[in-house]
Amino acid sequence: MTESGAPRVAVYLDFDNIVISRYDQIHGRSSFQRDRTAGFHTKPGRLTEATVDVSAIIDFASSFGTLVLTRAYADWSADVNAEYQGQLVGRAVDLVQLFPAAAYAKNGADIRLAVDAVEDMFRLPDLTHVVIVAGDSDYIPLAQRCKRLGRYVVGIGITGSISKSLTAACDEFVTYDALPGVPVTEPSKKKPRKKAADGDSEPDGPDPQAAATALLERALRIGHEKDDADWLHNSAVKAQMKRMDPSFSEKSLGFRSFSDFLRSHAEVAELDESSTTRMVRLKVAE
Repeated sequence: MTESGAPRVAVYLDFDNIVISRYDQIHGRSSFQRDRTAGFHTKPGRLTEATVDVSAIIDFASSFGTLVLTRAYADWSADVNAEYQGQLVGRAVDLVQLFPAAAYAKNGADIRLAVDAVEDMFRLPDLTHVVIVAGDSDYIPLAQRCKRLGRYVVGIGITGSISKSLTAACDEFVTYDALPGVPVTEPSKKKPRKKAADGDSEPDGPDPQAAATALLERALRIGHEKDDADWLHNSAVKAQMKRMDPSFSEKSLGFRSFSDFLRSHAEVAELDESSTTRMVRLKVAE
């Protein structure tokens, strides 16, 4: 029996979205569409190279609490999706069948997933977390509605196919490559992805390390002004950084811990490790 008050999590995977996005991440922009048209059999091995580790996603989602339902939305009659059925069923994932994509049904998964998620929140009032596995901007209204209904929203997306607006709409956003157990992906050597007319994909942003440094400095300034204290708890600083940018993750930047991240930014932050409670403050220019 589930302990009263324990976190309860619902996971929704736009499976077509992540399979296509992962393929394009590995092989270059629009590769999935081109190779599907030509026939994947003409380029053996490319699908295997772009396999999505479903267990890595589900295991990460379970870190937030008990998984009460997990659903994956796709056209399961398509061979590229059908290959995952055994893996998904083995993890007790409900497979929601969508009609084969057509011009008039482009957003079929988005609509069905959103309707089910909102219905589940009213049907399961003790649901505390909603995990949306997708990256496009169509899910912004769903993330916003979940937050208004008091749920903690976690997004998971594939690098190169993530809307910055969706990231901002979530409480926390994690890239697939940053999930524990997922091998580091070598970036495609194709040209940077440009923003599509519908706004679903966005161009590569500024250098991640520089952006993280600026984020850290802002968080420290806010913390000092808010608390009027010389030193701040490093956990509070990290929480503020994630509130400002839900996609922030020190691990995705190559650091084992937030303390390691702070140590590498000595030009911005001073870290006090004289006790078990690590404290940090903005470095004053000399």
